Amino acid sequence: MTPSSSAVTQYRNAMSLVAIIAVFVLLSLSAVAFGSTWIAFDKIIGVILGVGEKTQNIIVLQLRLPRVVMAILAGGGMAVSGFLLQKVTRNSLASPGVLGVIDGSALGVVLFLALLSNESNALVTSIAYQPVAAAIGAFLAITLVFTLSGRQASSAIRLLLFGIAVAAVAKALTVIFMLIGPIYRATQAQRWLAGAVNEVNWGEIQITAIALLPIMILVLLAARRLPPADLDEVSARSVGLNLPVFRIVIFALAASLTALSVAFVGAVGFIGLMAPHLARLLVGRNVYAGIVASFLLGAIFLVGADMIVRVLFSPIEVPAGTVTAIIGAPYFLFLLMGKQRNDG
Repeated sequence: MTPSSSAVTQYRNAMSLVAIIAVFVLLSLSAVAFGSTWIAFDKIIGVILGVGEKTQNIIVLQLRLPRVVMAILAGGGMAVSGFLLQKVTRNSLASPGVLGVIDGSALGVVLFLALLSNESNALVTSIAYQPVAAAIGAFLAITLVFTLSGRQASSAIRLLLFGIAVAAVAKALTVIFMLIGPIYRATQAQRWLAGAVNEVNWGEIQITAIALLPIMILVLLAARRLPPADLDEVSARSVGLNLPVFRIVIFALAASLTALSVAFVGAVGFIGLMAPHLARLLVGRNVYAGIVASFLLGAIFLVGADMIVRVLFSPIEVPAGTVTAIIGAPYFLFLLMGKQRNDG
């Protein structure tokens, strides 16, 4: 690539990132503005600044803004998790959903709700521990997948098969515990399994944001080591990277991001698969640009999915995860068939 073509590519990637940011801001404001009553953008900003009318304050701060903020955090977290998994495994099919991490998190949360609910379906401990349960489930799932895959963990088909198997077992156990209960907020828990943002509150958002921030900082610190992670083990060691240890760190970060993202929102699938792919197409292979773009695109996907179900099914609250599944499943099959063709 010549210097001039490289400069053009960098400029195009930068403009793509600016466009992603613009779409993210516009869609987020639109998601808050849209509803049974349209609230203009300037009114929304006034509410956020504390100078809005009483009715608008209630609609924005209690009904609409929480679900948008949580969709941003959850969608972005799952997308970055997918970016890390695809990068460190050199596998375009790797994602939290495909590798069983989301279903492992779901099992962890449902076990938490089942074991710590009393006969009156009241939770006997703080809901703040729910992300911890999700994290334990996520860690166990991803550990099991890569342990079963062994030295062939870089194989797309091998990871896919073990990921699907672990996810299926976790899903089956989740259904069993849902049935035998008791489950704290059982109705919400059932909706949680499909992935929905309409039941969240500011307390859950605060827990998610506080836990997500340090993990994202660790991701950015680890990002400078991600390009050498594309190398084989011998080549990586020659540039000072202990690849097996580094992979464990990245898997732990990815599992943590997924667990936090789904802890209160639920098992929203395929965002961690689609967003990193689109990010690479739009901003190239720069790691930091890829992380930022993946986060924003993941947020866009989940905020957009929530808007779609609000438009199509109002006043019924349909889980946003149904939209990501309808879009993501065909996309996954498209990637899988392309992978099989490339592998001969």
